[in-house]
Amino acid sequence: MTIEWNPSSGSTLGVEWEVQLIDAQTRLLRQEAGIVLAGLPGLQESGEHPKMRHELMESTIEVVTGICGTVAEAKADLAISLKDLQRAAEPLGIVLASSGTHAISHWRDAKMTPSQRYAELVQEIQWPSRRAQTMAVHVHVGLRDEHRAMPVVNALAMYLPHILGLTASSPYWCGEDTGLASSRSIVFGNLPHAGPPLGLPDWKAFEDYMAGQLQAGTIRTIKEVWWDVRPHPDFGTVEVRIADAVPTFREVGMVAALVQCLVHLLDTQLDQGYRLPSRAPWVIADNKWRATRHGLDAEIITNDSGATAPLRDEVFELLRDLEPVACRLGCGEELAVASDVLDYGAPYERQRAVYSEEGDLTSVVDALVTEFAEDKFVLRGDGGHGG
Repeated sequence: MTIEWNPSSGSTLGVEWEVQLIDAQTRLLRQEAGIVLAGLPGLQESGEHPKMRHELMESTIEVVTGICGTVAEAKADLAISLKDLQRAAEPLGIVLASSGTHAISHWRDAKMTPSQRYAELVQEIQWPSRRAQTMAVHVHVGLRDEHRAMPVVNALAMYLPHILGLTASSPYWCGEDTGLASSRSIVFGNLPHAGPPLGLPDWKAFEDYMAGQLQAGTIRTIKEVWWDVRPHPDFGTVEVRIADAVPTFREVGMVAALVQCLVHLLDTQLDQGYRLPSRAPWVIADNKWRATRHGLDAEIITNDSGATAPLRDEVFELLRDLEPVACRLGCGEELAVASDVLDYGAPYERQRAVYSEEGDLTSVVDALVTEFAEDKFVLRGDGGHGG
């Protein structure tokens, strides 16, 4: 099987941000994405919007950028769409927020988007898909050819805990504290073909894997392989999918900058003749679990022999290493937001601080609505972690 790669010109960027529709009064999810989308300006003849679209559940709208060269360009693209989305939602009594899960809404109350593709997926997957009321941020970064894809994917897998730790925003599920930093990672991870990439060594191995999956009828399209980081040959990108949906616009820019810098660095190292680093599959899987459970407080495994180090320290060192790359790409300000997250708390920490002070989960949703609207962190307690 041959899978064609659509070449990208350099480290081009695309961002997808899944946004929640929240009832302004009850703070529960509103299952009315179809109504909101129908009220948007710029609809195509098909009734679809070029920058906003349905997700599996009617509680979520995915806002997407076009092909961008810089993080600033991607943010400007998103900002235009978000203004249109807010204008369409407000008259319906809907406000917007973003996190990996909704703290108080129950998945049993979700409504599936009326789409044949989604209906077929739900029919096939059943319970794991019916409860998948989760939200994420996905970042695509372009590569020039397919032979770079799997080395870059395998190297990026080493940084899954870093990205998840900074973005984990789903400690609550159906009105309960799960004890996790990211319950979304568990809920979405129960879907087939989700989770860390398999460590396939090259593009031929990826083509053979996909050919076997299609021949067996396990998938109908390669888009149904939902790895935490995967190649996207139609776009000519690697797509990082590990991040929970984050509450603020600033943090979306942070995720985009972090991923673009990492891919650009790895791509440059390939140009210089380096062999990219990777980790054993058990290390990748265990590190994801550690970040899922403990967020930035995880101790992650740093080599295949089992050495460990605090994730906060590893993130700090990574940011320092990426600063020159961010300077070249013009996204230093956006990357620096990660330092604010280290100082003031990741989304899951900020949510738990609100609950600790207010004592109810509706206040957590209130805080998320405020963070989204004002693009700033809602802080409680000591307001930070130092460092």
